[in-house]
Amino acid sequence: MPTVAQHFARLHPVASGRASDAAGPGAPVVLMVSGGADSTALLVMACSSKLDLCDGRGPARIARERLHVLHINHHLRGAASDGDEQFVRDLCERLGVPLCVEHASFSQLDGHNLEAAAREVRYAAARRYVRELCEQTGAPRASARILTAHTASDRTETFFMNAIKGSGPAGLSSIPRRRNIIVRPLIDYTHEELCRYLEVAGIGWREDETNSDTSYLRNFVRHRVVPVAAERNANLERAIGSTCDILGEEDAFMSQLAATALRACVRREQDGLVVLDAARLASAEIAIARRMVRLAYRRVAPEERLEMRHVEAVLACVAEGKGSLSLPGGIDARMEFGTLSLRSMQAREQLVAGWLGVPGSMPLANHAVLEANIVRVPAGTSPIELVQTDQAPLLETPGGAPVMSVAYVDAAALGYAERDPGRFSSDAADLPAEVLNARLWVDGPVAGDIMCPLGMHGRSKKVSDILGAARVPVAERANVPVVRTAPGGAVVWVGGIRLDDRFKCTSASRLLIKLVIRAVGSAEGASDR
Repeated sequence: MPTVAQHFARLHPVASGRASDAAGPGAPVVLMVSGGADSTALLVMACSSKLDLCDGRGPARIARERLHVLHINHHLRGAASDGDEQFVRDLCERLGVPLCVEHASFSQLDGHNLEAAAREVRYAAARRYVRELCEQTGAPRASARILTAHTASDRTETFFMNAIKGSGPAGLSSIPRRRNIIVRPLIDYTHEELCRYLEVAGIGWREDETNSDTSYLRNFVRHRVVPVAAERNANLERAIGSTCDILGEEDAFMSQLAATALRACVRREQDGLVVLDAARLASAEIAIARRMVRLAYRRVAPEERLEMRHVEAVLACVAEGKGSLSLPGGIDARMEFGTLSLRSMQAREQLVAGWLGVPGSMPLANHAVLEANIVRVPAGTSPIELVQTDQAPLLETPGGAPVMSVAYVDAAALGYAERDPGRFSSDAADLPAEVLNARLWVDGPVAGDIMCPLGMHGRSKKVSDILGAARVPVAERANVPVVRTAPGGAVVWVGGIRLDDRFKCTSASRLLIKLVIRAVGSAEGASDR
């Protein structure tokens, strides 16, 4: 996102001996040349004219030794594709520019998918070629440039295409002038201007006969939509180009605001999982909230894309305070207990991080289940004796899976307590609503976790040290359930290993939460009070 100084420096570059060549004298410049008029003009201009590489110098000549051409033969048009390749070979030989040709093949795809697949192949090949050239020259990859021949005409077509399909500011900003090391130095030229440039220079180019097939959306826009719009504005491409610049810069600014807001909203993050504070998300302006959802989704599914209907569905769940849905890429979006969780399929197959309702249960790794129940201490009964008595038949659960471990937690220490203990019976159904709606967060160990282990009289210890002392293999520690007060909150219980002293059952406890881990095939039981 440019500042005012950077924006106007691009529009009105001033030559200065102090201007730095940010790309460096040896950094490679890869030209993506198909053989069409636009890319042919790009190659000729790179060899004979000044181009702006977005390196801080403005338009400048490119040292010949930096130039490299990449041509991709997609083999989609038979002999015509081979003719394109030969044309580019001849032109590069005539201009003295080194050429790299890569071949690609595709399975049966429809027009839209084919266009997207071909584009991915081209950019992947360009990034690979740049990496190889940088390794050969020792130039940093960030200093290299990949130049494409996108024009103002391409930008106009993409603008209309995205408008037809339905798009937000990111799509309507169309093709950016620069994205990382990819630069479009011809973005202010129209296709017609480049054709005239080549005609004056006496240089031919290749025509793709599929460009007249209006079954492709781009060709439909090019031949049916743009000419009609141009009847009302002879400078249509320039006008839309200015609009795209404005939308692009404002979109970048909004994305920056959303990224800042998201950082304050993240409650928990690990591979395949992002947990957001739903209250913060719900209070954000809708334009920022939409972007926050997209950014969070990208963290768990970087290769997937969300449509607006998906974003709106997620925010509807946030506004309602409940609900779940499946997003592209198998991502599970779940709104519960004041948090929005986005979880990948891989994360769901491992230890499931999420809320545990009380009473309630949730699956753990290795076919185990964590259960939570409310236990009310009857008047005149010792809480300690009640716990000891309840633990006696631990391994004799009729019809149930064997118990691996159990812990009793003081509900009052967690903030859940009866307002009027004399009003309620020992039946959990008669307990007050704030107790029945109790919940705990369950995930895995996180670097830096500390707790006050039971029996250490309030002294703290790293959870990693506790796991080491319990001889839990490092490879298995990620699947050890850690029960917390909230995402990122205090550790209540390291499942099956140690209870935190701050939440233990005491002689003053009146309401307990019983946590049980059950697993098929368990032969031993353990308990923590």
